[in-house]
Amino acid sequence: MYQFFQTLIYVAPATLFAVSLHEFAHGYVSYKLGDMTPKYDGRLTLNPFKHLDVWGTLCLLVFHVGWAKPVRINTRNYKNKKRDTILVAAAGVVMNFLLAFVCMILHGLLYKYGSSGLILNYLYVLTYYGAVLNIGLGVFNLIPIPPLDGSNILAEIFPRVAEFYWKIRPYSMWILLLLLGTGILDVPISLLNSAVINGMWSFVKAILRVGFVTTGGGTVI
Repeated sequence: MYQFFQTLIYVAPATLFAVSLHEFAHGYVSYKLGDMTPKYDGRLTLNPFKHLDVWGTLCLLVFHVGWAKPVRINTRNYKNKKRDTILVAAAGVVMNFLLAFVCMILHGLLYKYGSSGLILNYLYVLTYYGAVLNIGLGVFNLIPIPPLDGSNILAEIFPRVAEFYWKIRPYSMWILLLLLGTGILDVPISLLNSAVINGMWSFVKAILRVGFVTTGGGTVI
């Protein structure tokens, strides 16, 4: 019951926020590079229900890693197809890392200057989950397996890899779910998550001059 309540009030809003901004970033960068497709598809919005993918959201809630409904783009509208496609693919991950950094800053400020109170305590824990989930989403999407962003970046850099991705694309979702279900990705994802969290938090601690921050969900170190 506690786990359900925790998911409802902390994980769910943090997840919706992370997913919405991730996909908005893809669409906005593509739009700014000359592609009107995301605008026509209604993806230049922060409405989470325009971006959610059922399987990706469930994986994000259960495994703290996941994905959203891909933003449709038309690379023929770009001036430099290779460069601009990479920029659009990387935009979601960059957005998640920026959001995680902002959440950590707010988390540190609440620890240092916040007083007790129901709302402040809620925001204190929520910013922790916001940081963790955004980092989890960002790191996971860097994995070079379709339909994740890492595969789109790698495909533009190495054309032969793009050919391989095209062949396995009909089965890519099942491959991804199999890797998640068997736990093969657990160790590399955990190591990358820890590296990003620790590095980012060390920088935040240096800025705010705070020590370790212990929350209801764990300790950010």
